[in-house]
Amino acid sequence: MKIAIIGTGYVGLVSGACFAESGHDVSCMDVDENKINDLTSGIISIYEPELKNLVVKNLKEQKLKFTTSMKEAVQNAQLIFICVGTPPKENGSADLRYVLSVADEIGKYLSEGSVIVIKSTVPAGTDKTVRDQILRVTKKSFFIASNPEFLGEGTAVHDFMNPHRTIIGIDDEEPKFLLRELYSDFPGELLFMTIESAMMAKYASNAFLATKISFINEIANLCECVGANIDDVARGMSLDPRIGKHFLKAGIGYGGSCFPKDVRALYQIASEHEHDFHLLKSVIEVNNNQRIKFFGKIKKELGDLNGKNICILGLSFKPNTDDIRESIGIDLAQKFSNAGAEVVVYDPRAMNNAKKVLLGVEFADSLNEAIQKTDAIVIATDWAEFRAIDSALLKEALEKPIIFDGRNLLNYKDLIRVGYKYFAIGR
Repeated sequence: MKIAIIGTGYVGLVSGACFAESGHDVSCMDVDENKINDLTSGIISIYEPELKNLVVKNLKEQKLKFTTSMKEAVQNAQLIFICVGTPPKENGSADLRYVLSVADEIGKYLSEGSVIVIKSTVPAGTDKTVRDQILRVTKKSFFIASNPEFLGEGTAVHDFMNPHRTIIGIDDEEPKFLLRELYSDFPGELLFMTIESAMMAKYASNAFLATKISFINEIANLCECVGANIDDVARGMSLDPRIGKHFLKAGIGYGGSCFPKDVRALYQIASEHEHDFHLLKSVIEVNNNQRIKFFGKIKKELGDLNGKNICILGLSFKPNTDDIRESIGIDLAQKFSNAGAEVVVYDPRAMNNAKKVLLGVEFADSLNEAIQKTDAIVIATDWAEFRAIDSALLKEALEKPIIFDGRNLLNYKDLIRVGYKYFAIGR
């Protein structure tokens, strides 16, 4: 079938490439002419495993096209996916300006009976606002649906092609057949529900995962107080099938483009409905405090930071991506620099993005270069490359071998055995 994707960020680009791979005729539209020119040439500005190969393959097979023309993308499309960003406003609520701007443009060119699918993360009720916006510019009949995404950066292509579940919100029966056909070859359960429920399911899922992260970090902090080991505690918890093992890894908190934004947005939605969401408020506070505590732990050990040489390993918010939004590594590097430290940073993928926002630090070309003659190493992202650091190489490079492992990545017993000072979370 003919599909239009509006927006070529993570969600839009992955969705477009994967739908094309599934055999559909896909047009991806974006207002950024430079980005569209690059994509048409197979050049992708974001790092996401498997995505470039998928884009290039489907461009060659002419199943995937990129355009700056809304008319070209939307005309004759049976399904139109809205995949634009919903950045947080100052109060934490979702900014819908891009969604509504797109809706206005879609209305000018859509075909009779088209299904407009909101994939952007938006609060319940946005479908009605989008419908009203479109009705201002067209008298054609159309349908609105919600199809929230559950993609993890670094695994987005795999997640799209192998979903645990696909959630679709509809308020008319007519689009159901088309959407069922679209996802007929995908694994996992296909769930139809109301549009309000589908939109809430997205926020609720991310908020719950963020809650697990903040919970295990609070337990980790308590483990340090009582002398317990969070690795053992989390392992003991994870074998209970009611709890599971995912998102029980202690560290310095969550970042990225989704969890911080969506958790704050859900809290704001609750506030607007006069619901005091005590638990979610605590989740946000714990996550914010986790990096503050970690910085305090380092400062307590090193003393005056002025003139200290500190190496930050990891600038992306998680491994296997170059996304630095809400990056804890960026935040820590800036804090150390502001405190007078000489800071060197390294990340396998996120260096170019970090250079656009991070000032007053040195960017190393390699891991080996980054760790030379520093007073301390701080691990902020759990890249596999950092896990494989050779302890003998580290000891040779460091004048005073001190490691602050914010992701509990390294084998601390081996490091302590060979003479390191090693600090982690909950150990």
